[in-house]
Amino acid sequence: MCFKTGPPGSAGVELEWLVMDRAEPRRPVPMERLDAVLEPLTGHAARNGGRPGSGLPCGTVLTREPGGQLELSTPPAAGAVACVAGAATDLEVVRRTLHEDGLHLLGYGLEPFRDPPRVLDHPRYAAMEAYLDRIGPWGRMMMRATAAVQVNLDAGTDGDGIDGYRARWQLVHRLGPVLVAAFANSPLWQGRPTGWRSTRQAVWERLDPSRTRPPQGREANGDPAAAFARSALGAGLLCLRRNPPADWTAPPGHSFASWLDGGVTERRPTIGDLDYHLSTLFPPVRPRGWLEMRMIDAQPGDGWMVPALLATVLMDDPRAAEAAWAATEPLCPNGSPYPPQAVWSRAARLGPGAPELAKAALDCFAAADTALSGPDVPAPMRRAVSSFAERYTERGRCPADDLLDDRDGACRPDRLEGTSR
Repeated sequence: MCFKTGPPGSAGVELEWLVMDRAEPRRPVPMERLDAVLEPLTGHAARNGGRPGSGLPCGTVLTREPGGQLELSTPPAAGAVACVAGAATDLEVVRRTLHEDGLHLLGYGLEPFRDPPRVLDHPRYAAMEAYLDRIGPWGRMMMRATAAVQVNLDAGTDGDGIDGYRARWQLVHRLGPVLVAAFANSPLWQGRPTGWRSTRQAVWERLDPSRTRPPQGREANGDPAAAFARSALGAGLLCLRRNPPADWTAPPGHSFASWLDGGVTERRPTIGDLDYHLSTLFPPVRPRGWLEMRMIDAQPGDGWMVPALLATVLMDDPRAAEAAWAATEPLCPNGSPYPPQAVWSRAARLGPGAPELAKAALDCFAAADTALSGPDVPAPMRRAVSSFAERYTERGRCPADDLLDDRDGACRPDRLEGTSR
């Protein structure tokens, strides 16, 4: 089911946001306050990562991330235009509701000034924290302080063309470093530059390679489903679900494969345990019956529309997909089907300051501009993509450069209109 096949055409987005109190920008917003404000939009409070019903006009669901980040998850829509239009409609309702209570959504890939506490009290997150703490500080940063634009697209057909899931699996990973670089927007941590344009991507690379690395080399070519199965079984066992009030901390040193082989003696794993284990894997593209693109930093204001439109047309429009394939060929040296890890790291550190990534981004934006030129694409959406390219891509810049240029103004209330709709 991870690679459920069918003709491409559906699109969805998951928009993660940092939440700020306009009166006290550097102080955390209490979970109870945000839950109360959002109550009319959810039917009940979106506590502990649950999946409440939606009270929004286009069916977007609101949930919370461990550090209090707010996530808006749209239902599948028929293509990029419908997806972006629906998400924008629901986002405007959320923004207006929060604004009335003095709250504001910030679009940064990493909380630039605060080190937020974990606010969700759920055994999943306690177990995740315990597991990732054995590796380093990156897990807590990821859980509590990062935000992304996630684009969800169909896996593709079972054929051998550019719309087949094998080709789309390759293309989405070839595009990954380009999207990291073009939309990098997390250069600060606790108020200081980190040396990375996308610190968020650097955090993901470091927190646990067994569950976050992209496919590498020729051995991952051929059958993506088999390669992903091997990778998933070899990933560390992050949690072991137990009945309340027991915690879910997993015995250290085990993968799901070793659990299958009897290495964990507490109980045998079930199909449900495997499904849950898959939900604890965080590669840059996660197959869930569709392709969940997880590598894009959150964007200021309505900037999220640009990666949503760009990624969707480059994957789903056949001519744009062919152009994107050609544009990303130099990122795959020595005939590799995928960019090596060094290219992902270079994208995170330099953004479009890396010449090969700048060239690929320019070519991809040009292909997207052509694909978005039809009469069914509203002019404001096309302008959003072309304006981004003019402001950033054509100048070798990304949103992180704006944040580095004006660190002091990043969370000042009188500057916030520059990061709102």
